[in-house]
Amino acid sequence: MLALIVGALLLVDHFSKAGATDLLDWRPTRSPALEAQNEVDDVRQMLEAQNEMRRRRGAPEMTEDDLDAAVREDERLRLRGRGPFDSA
Repeated sequence: MLALIVGALLLVDHFSKAGATDLLDWRPTRSPALEAQNEVDDVRQMLEAQNEMRRRRGAPEMTEDDLDAAVREDERLRLRGRGPFDSA
């Protein structure tokens, strides 16, 4: 019975001119442009919150360039197979 259902679905998919998203009537809830803007806003808000905590401690504020450099360094270490929690 299960094979019959799967076979029927595969036949419908094969002979249908509509794509899978049309058959399922699936649409993303947000556009990719809106998702990208949300990511930019999230990073900005997190940086502002971190800088607020740094000001309270008396530490220098972190700029976006500093954050980019830290992310690149973390990525370089991750690609080498060494993370911040690995023992040396």
